[in-house]
Amino acid sequence: MPLTPDLSFDTELQLAGRLAAGLVLGAVIGLERELHRQPAGFRTHALVALGAALFTIVSAYGFAGDGVDPTRIAAQIVSGIGFIGAGTILQHRGNIRGLTTAASLWSVAAIGMAAGAGLLVMAMIGTVLILVVLALLDRVAAFMSRWIRPSDDRHPTDHDSALEDLP
Repeated sequence: MPLTPDLSFDTELQLAGRLAAGLVLGAVIGLERELHRQPAGFRTHALVALGAALFTIVSAYGFAGDGVDPTRIAAQIVSGIGFIGAGTILQHRGNIRGLTTAASLWSVAAIGMAAGAGLLVMAMIGTVLILVVLALLDRVAAFMSRWIRPSDDRHPTDHDSALEDLP
């Protein structure tokens, strides 16, 4: 039995489309992060999604034979991207920054995995939902913070962790 399956040209084109979808969807999320001047932006998010899509495709189509577990590589994407995300989190003078960036990278890896697995509708819906979280929920948190605690009641040492990634 061969170590790698023999894929048709049509199948290879379809897989290339999945790679492109992962790249584009990751880039869309990265663009939002770039516009908010976050450290991981357009290129980083695009590469994470593309890499996750490629690993997922390799996991599913790159190996054949008895004892091959296509979920092993996919499982390692989750922990591997956690390592990259941990590098984006900084603690300085009691403030934690970069948690949202780490979460967006982790989420973009899931988008890439979905695209690589051929779940393109789920990848697109996931992208839209991530954009909603990144673009809208910070404004909801800012509104709620002002509504619950008016600005004149704050002390200069107060910190709003929910507002850490506001531009």
